[in-house]
Amino acid sequence: MEVSVGVIAHNEERNIEPLLKALLNQELNQVKIKEIIVVSSGSTDKTNEIVGNFAKKHNKIRLIIQKERKGKYSAINHVLKTAKSDFIVQISADVLPDKRTFEALCKPLSDSSVGMVGGHSIPVNKPASFMGFLVNFEWQMHHELNLLRPKFGELIAFRKVFDYLPPNSVDEEYIASIIRGKGFRMVYSPNAIVFNKGPEHFRDFVVQRRRIYSGHLFLRKKTRYSPSSMHTWLVLKAALNAIPKNKKQIHWVILAALAESYVRMLGFYDCYIKQRDSVIWDVAKTAKIK
Repeated sequence: MEVSVGVIAHNEERNIEPLLKALLNQELNQVKIKEIIVVSSGSTDKTNEIVGNFAKKHNKIRLIIQKERKGKYSAINHVLKTAKSDFIVQISADVLPDKRTFEALCKPLSDSSVGMVGGHSIPVNKPASFMGFLVNFEWQMHHELNLLRPKFGELIAFRKVFDYLPPNSVDEEYIASIIRGKGFRMVYSPNAIVFNKGPEHFRDFVVQRRRIYSGHLFLRKKTRYSPSSMHTWLVLKAALNAIPKNKKQIHWVILAALAESYVRMLGFYDCYIKQRDSVIWDVAKTAKIK
């Protein structure tokens, strides 16, 4: 199975080199990476220079530069337009995959009924502090939620069964809505591990989670498609499964629930009251793996 890898980057000079090395050093058997397409969207740091140097040494790496930051949908459309494979892997530029991740991620696509596969994000934040606990609890909830019904984020693989994303389609769940609408199954691969970093400060947590929830509300409003995180009973079941056995952390679980409720109220305000464009938002600066 040949796959084209799309990397969406904006000012990722600290992580783009380790990421490209991780992609080039994947341990593959049934999967072959045909090309790596890096779309640098409005980067003003050394991202373009670093990727350009890699492209000179590795002919499978290509750099597409967007002078202006136009949103993820625009960058993904560049990948869809230029990709030479029938299968696309999309990965965020601020994460790092395990060396066996792509094999585990792509193998389910050998089943012709499967249209999209999601990876397993694991934060590198240490859970000793409340913010560290909050990030780890959130992502453990994501894992439990994915086991119930897949939800898609920082690492996905999908069949190239559409040509472009419409303007203002904000994230991977929009891709899922298109592919699910064509009758394909959605799959979660727990062994397709990708390491990410959650916010270190509560402000960045609010920025990140508010943006995501607002985007999902816009998606539901536009397409009537609801990600699994929008289904209350699924979220509650995932939360119960994710609650730590350490009873001393129960008060942190309560605070985490209050924090999530707070950002969802802000996301609701952004979508329905302010009607804010959810395509380009502030970056959560401490949510970077490096």
